[in-house]
Amino acid sequence: MKKVERINIITRYINNRAHFTISEIMREFNISRSTAIRDIREIEAMGMPLVAEVGRDGGYFVMNNSLLPTVRFTDNEIKALFIAFMATRNQQLPYLKSRQSLAEKLLGLISENQQDDLVHLNQILLFEGTNPHNPDLLDLSDLPHPTLEKLIQILLIERYLLVTVQEEKKTKSYPIVLVHLHHQKGHWIIEGFDLEEEKRRIVSVDNLIHVESYPTKKRRSTKKIVEQLKRNTQEEVINLVLELGPKAIAQFKKYHPLKFSIAYTNPYQTTALLKAFMNVHNSEELTEITNWLLFLGEDIKVKEIPEEVLNAVQERLSLFCP
Repeated sequence: MKKVERINIITRYINNRAHFTISEIMREFNISRSTAIRDIREIEAMGMPLVAEVGRDGGYFVMNNSLLPTVRFTDNEIKALFIAFMATRNQQLPYLKSRQSLAEKLLGLISENQQDDLVHLNQILLFEGTNPHNPDLLDLSDLPHPTLEKLIQILLIERYLLVTVQEEKKTKSYPIVLVHLHHQKGHWIIEGFDLEEEKRRIVSVDNLIHVESYPTKKRRSTKKIVEQLKRNTQEEVINLVLELGPKAIAQFKKYHPLKFSIAYTNPYQTTALLKAFMNVHNSEELTEITNWLLFLGEDIKVKEIPEEVLNAVQERLSLFCP
């Protein structure tokens, strides 16, 4: 008997009894004392409200009026859960081990026919990032950055951070207030407001070596931060204007620089307008925008573009069309 199946059966056994002992669990399921204790602890961790009784005849009982409710999933709900797991494989998502154990527990709750349906779905559906030669339903081997879960735990409490990053063989620290935590193209990116330089700052989680809460006494009000961000945006003069067709919009949805957004120009969302500012004096940004414009493809009309960007695009194209 598999571990997940055994724990589910033990859980139902406990739910139907007012009192039980470790010895009873050992005899009933033919397992060792150490295995029984481990299973009981795991059942407690799942939320079963058990109370231990001390003494020679001691054991466990379930708190009154606290039995776990029966959870039942419809066929479509089960498919929705596992398709979500399949679609997010190899995305460097946090809580990877928990997603693995959750999938295993869900499999243990459903019937063999439902399990067969999931296996069949796994054979016919392939998502971005799926290895077609090994499309295992529980193959969640994509480990995220080791600091990511710590970062999220801090963000659940507060948004003021002191982040330390590795940049060009140098270590730098920035006090920031989180605006958003982005996930794109398999990478996590912190978008925040730099409290010292009073500007928007983008930090790649891949370069993050330490994160901690920022001291309370040095904080600023959220209202002042929002006002400063608005002033910074207003000071930027728009120098890139594009009209996007349906194919370019599809490419935009796949990937776009964090600070860029589009406004749809018809109710069917098949045409859109992009107005943005880009710093042509920043070599990294210039390279990124050049690559991105080529990524958008031919379904764009350029209304305004910095000369530096236009030259970079033409130079890149000349490499392919000498």
